[in-house]
Amino acid sequence: MSLSVSLLSIAGALTLGTISPGPSFVMVARTSVTQSRSHGLSAALGMGIGGTLFAVAALFGLQALLSAVPGLHVIMKTAGGAYLAYLGFRIWKGAREDIVSSGGDTLPEKKRAHSFGLALATQLSNPKTAIVYASVFAALLPPELPGFVLVAVPVVVFAIEAGWYALVAVGLSASAPRSAYLRYKTWIDRAAGSVMAILGIKLLFSAVDN
Repeated sequence: MSLSVSLLSIAGALTLGTISPGPSFVMVARTSVTQSRSHGLSAALGMGIGGTLFAVAALFGLQALLSAVPGLHVIMKTAGGAYLAYLGFRIWKGAREDIVSSGGDTLPEKKRAHSFGLALATQLSNPKTAIVYASVFAALLPPELPGFVLVAVPVVVFAIEAGWYALVAVGLSASAPRSAYLRYKTWIDRAAGSVMAILGIKLLFSAVDN
């Protein structure tokens, strides 16, 4: 298999994984409808950078490290699961609270930085992502990699992750989705919080099973 075909295959596999619903989608979607488009795009950037960090780690042997030190994987799963469960609880708890939003792009810069940081932490909370990347890379890349591939793969991952969540942010920050969210905020937040908490608890249980 040529390197170009390998890269295209990796891009296809990771795109399918990225667009499947999960905690990252919940975070970007909720950020986009509750705050502003720029906040959603900041969150998309955080997701892109988080995915890129995992891709770099996978390329440089994270899977081998986790296999050699099983306790490290358990710690990562426990920390990530606890974070997602806490985040879900916070979203559920605030479901009945009113939102103060300008609906524009003039909110303070530090709040956009907060959206970026929250998205980055959400992306990094699930070490399974790095394992998936490592598995895909192991299956589709040759053992001996040219130097340019070590740059090309993270760039591809960033484009997929940030690109998809930017589309989510742009779509869900439009007036119609925002109005629908405001009408049904309590129920939407409770559903989002429940999904986030369930994913966190599932990750915690998987850590215990190890």
